[in-house]
Amino acid sequence: MSNAIQTADLDWQLVDGINVPVSKQFGDIYFSKDNGLLETRHVFLNGNDLPTRLENLKDFEYFCVGETGFGTGLNILALWQLWQQVRPHNHSHLHVISVEKFPLKKEDLIQALNVWPELRDLSSQLIEQYPLPIAGCHRLTFAKERFSIDLWLGDAHDIFPIIEKTCSVNAWFLDGFAPSCNPDIWEQQVLNNIVRLSDIGTTFSSFSVAGVLKRGLKQNGISISRPRGFKHKREMLKGIWEAPKTINKLEEVSEQITNLPSNLDVTDSKNNKSEFKQRQIAIIGAGIAGLSSAWAFSNRGHKVTIYDQSAPLSGGSGNPLALLNPKLCPIEQSSEHLMTLAWQHAIRHYQFFKAFRPIQVNQIALKNADELLDLANQYPQNVLTAQIKNEELTTEYSSLNLLQAGAVSPHQLRDQILDHALIDFEQAKITRINQTENGVAVWSNDELLNRYDHVIVCSARNNADFFENHPVLKPIRGQVSWVNNENQPLPMHQAQSYGGYCMQLGTQHLVLGASFYPNRDDSDVLLEDHVHNYDLIHSVFPEYAKNLADVSTWQGRASVRAQSQDYFPVLGKLNSEDEIYSFAGLGSKGFLFAPLCSEILTAQILGEACPAPSDLVKKLSATRFQKKVKIKKPYFKPQP
Repeated sequence: MSNAIQTADLDWQLVDGINVPVSKQFGDIYFSKDNGLLETRHVFLNGNDLPTRLENLKDFEYFCVGETGFGTGLNILALWQLWQQVRPHNHSHLHVISVEKFPLKKEDLIQALNVWPELRDLSSQLIEQYPLPIAGCHRLTFAKERFSIDLWLGDAHDIFPIIEKTCSVNAWFLDGFAPSCNPDIWEQQVLNNIVRLSDIGTTFSSFSVAGVLKRGLKQNGISISRPRGFKHKREMLKGIWEAPKTINKLEEVSEQITNLPSNLDVTDSKNNKSEFKQRQIAIIGAGIAGLSSAWAFSNRGHKVTIYDQSAPLSGGSGNPLALLNPKLCPIEQSSEHLMTLAWQHAIRHYQFFKAFRPIQVNQIALKNADELLDLANQYPQNVLTAQIKNEELTTEYSSLNLLQAGAVSPHQLRDQILDHALIDFEQAKITRINQTENGVAVWSNDELLNRYDHVIVCSARNNADFFENHPVLKPIRGQVSWVNNENQPLPMHQAQSYGGYCMQLGTQHLVLGASFYPNRDDSDVLLEDHVHNYDLIHSVFPEYAKNLADVSTWQGRASVRAQSQDYFPVLGKLNSEDEIYSFAGLGSKGFLFAPLCSEILTAQILGEACPAPSDLVKKLSATRFQKKVKIKKPYFKPQP
């Protein structure tokens, strides 16, 4: 995924009063002229026996469908419609992983889906979350529907090898254009990785019965049949990965496994081993990491208890306003760049909270201006614009205007999250946690508070108190300031970023931040930090800054952030034998990183699809700094 994403170039053919999209890149239609929706139901839904399989899902069971070629999204919408019709009234969840090299422009997607008025309610929800054409994984979540999509943009050859196998795909839609038009997606390397992401019991279906597809699946141990195709098509393809029939004859089993490609993992995935039940989860720490994790698990129907020794947001996450202000990478790095992926996910995540307001951010080019401004030429339209003159404030610097950013009111967000019926908050100082045969025990001094299926420690630098050899997290003192500026308010939809930042806090106050002092853990509000914040804004906007009130009248808040040695969050287990996880080290980007990191952690704990490439997951791993990490014995000695 080294290049910028190219959107689909379409022609439109009028067939029986219906505008059918045709790919200029591949010279093939996106759906059948006979009736694309009926063909989808016949080939992919019935071909994978999904009406019955989905209807019979157990409580809290997770079902994953994989697709080659998102196209117009018709297959996924038909699947979603079926899900609405047959899904059991329990907490089962349906997820789709889809790959697309040439995504449709949003306007083309709207036109294509207008053909199907019976899908209009679903297509409008899909269109609302339809991502920008930027390489990488885009998670679309429809929590009330118990339905979600990971749309990976890029070449299938590049994407399938980097998808982390945290679960097995249960059914595959082998779609895409005909092998004669698009042979690359049917090549053996792609099919090998499709099987790698599968397991015994996985099914496959396709409109194509081309020899390259049949041979590719058979070489991976997939049993193939060819039932009747849709309408005039004589055949379609069905496949299933069956268990070895003669399991008592070890030599036959060995031969079957030996014949599989060497890169395949034929062991049971965690998802297949998972017990389908409501999980009991404890989260230690009520900052943005803890709150985001609680939201992710509770939206899946699991019970969460958050512990904090004081109040929620009492630490580094408790400032009056949080700015989502990513430093975007060159476009060729976007598919694996944490900040770029987290920014896109965060905007989709927060837009459903009342605490969020969309804004634009002027990123002032203090150095390397040409390099910064060139990003506007690399990203899709309506993401970035190069700005030589600031429209709101006088400055000598040019800027890059990020058009899709946001501000979050932390306390309003906290209230909405804690209002969730499955989330409880308890004020308690947790002194130790230990793995037992009956779950993870959580203690406050000598009092056992409860036992849980999983515990997530989100206590910033205090995480080291619960783990031996936890990655070092250094303290960074930061202070934000706010001052009455009702005589010269800035636009509510605009923020300025210049080493520090400023934006409106309501209609009468300007919030400025933030001082940055590594290796300091004091949190008193200091005049010298107000002066620091004033000097920052004055260095860039001197005319505006000189009219602000004297810094002696400013108010503020100081807190201590936790930062890892390599600036990546610390995420996941430190000991493979227990169910205790670390989630810390978000630094000054907590509100930006937390939503995506919470989804990655949820995938690891529950055995769901992971919305990040494997290389990035490794960079976030809590064990990345050492080969082997032991848990402190006094805290984790097994108890009866």
